[in-house]
Amino acid sequence: MYSKNDVAPLPPMGWNSYDYYNTMVTEQEVKANADYMAANLKEYGWNYIVIDIQWSDPDAGAQNPDVQYIPFSHFCIDEYSRQIPAPNRFPSSAGGKGFKPLADYVHNLGLKFGIHIMRGIPRIAAHSHSKILGTEARADQIANPFSISRWNGDMYGVDCTKEGAQAYYDSIFALYAEWGVDYVKVDDICNTNMYPHNPYSAEKEIEAIARAIEKCGRPMVLSLSPGPAVIEKAWHLEKYANMWRITDDFWDTWPLLLAMFERCEVWQKHVGGGNWPDCDMLPLGKLGKGWGRGEWYTKFTPDEQKTMLTLWCIFRSPLMIGTDLPQLDEETKALLTNKEVLAVQRFGHGASQIMRDEKQCVWASYGAGCPAKGMTVYVALFNLSDEAEELTLRLCDIEGIQAEKTYAVRDLWQKQDMFPLQGDALLSQKIPAHGAVLLRLQ
Repeated sequence: MYSKNDVAPLPPMGWNSYDYYNTMVTEQEVKANADYMAANLKEYGWNYIVIDIQWSDPDAGAQNPDVQYIPFSHFCIDEYSRQIPAPNRFPSSAGGKGFKPLADYVHNLGLKFGIHIMRGIPRIAAHSHSKILGTEARADQIANPFSISRWNGDMYGVDCTKEGAQAYYDSIFALYAEWGVDYVKVDDICNTNMYPHNPYSAEKEIEAIARAIEKCGRPMVLSLSPGPAVIEKAWHLEKYANMWRITDDFWDTWPLLLAMFERCEVWQKHVGGGNWPDCDMLPLGKLGKGWGRGEWYTKFTPDEQKTMLTLWCIFRSPLMIGTDLPQLDEETKALLTNKEVLAVQRFGHGASQIMRDEKQCVWASYGAGCPAKGMTVYVALFNLSDEAEELTLRLCDIEGIQAEKTYAVRDLWQKQDMFPLQGDALLSQKIPAHGAVLLRLQ
């Protein structure tokens, strides 16, 4: 038996295919990204390779840019109503091998392998009255036609009161265990936004999935999407999942990034112990090839990129890169391989917002030890305004800072030691518009 903390003792770090490839990623492209990660990023903690939505659809992307998810698509399923990889896109899956050959390839690089699924059972299986492994019930008998996604027509929700419902979820996760899956992102489940009066309507499916993972015998990170997660259900998320999205899809615009400060404030007390509220992917580098409108370079300015990574790291969000890794430019690579910044995400704890107004925000977190003993303190200063600003903070306003102690100060982005500061001193920093500074005091 393993605990959630055993599965994800640290917030996961990796790559996800969605931001660049949309629904269209292929086996060759997954391998290329895995190869790059193993050669260039693994030593910094990046180790998950995750295939996002519609890997079972042989025609995915055929109607881009007008249609993202093809209505009534005949994606690939086995005789037991379970999605299997489309062999035209994932050739090694042919002959019933599924994702095992590709997972083996990823594992042989020292990395971990993940997939995306939609909650529920394929509509095509329900309409065909297909079998379910381990039960006499059929797909149509456990499908709930009144529980659907607002934005994707592939699945019906599963009615967990019906006989055979748990057997269905047990069967798909048993298959994923055979393939060697380490991470499963389940969508349309964290916030079922088709039903604003009941955004957590898939609560029983979350429980069924958690039971199925436990039963399959293979540790798997359980990541729930989309957000915003329901804060009133934090207790339930912490009990059954490892990650849950605290925002809807996050893209490269300043208003979306600005909104994340409030979302992190709401969730700051629910981080750790195998529980990782998820700020969503990092839209850095080149994006959008699979969206049918031509790829683009992230619209975030260099300062906004630092702000995003600083907030994600001090909050301890999971980190999932959205670009095509083989095309990663040196400037972005430098952001993603700053060991001193990543250490805040890896090993900091007790992060909290110290203050926030229209112009500025301050967060702090801590290294090993306890505040009373003068442990390491990480301080993030954010300029939320559209102009460069001088941000001033009295250090002893931060819990754990001792007024009588002199602190060595290091700028983690610049990798430079600064002037020492007394704990009762004023810290003043000029920060560019939408920019951030991340300091270590010890």
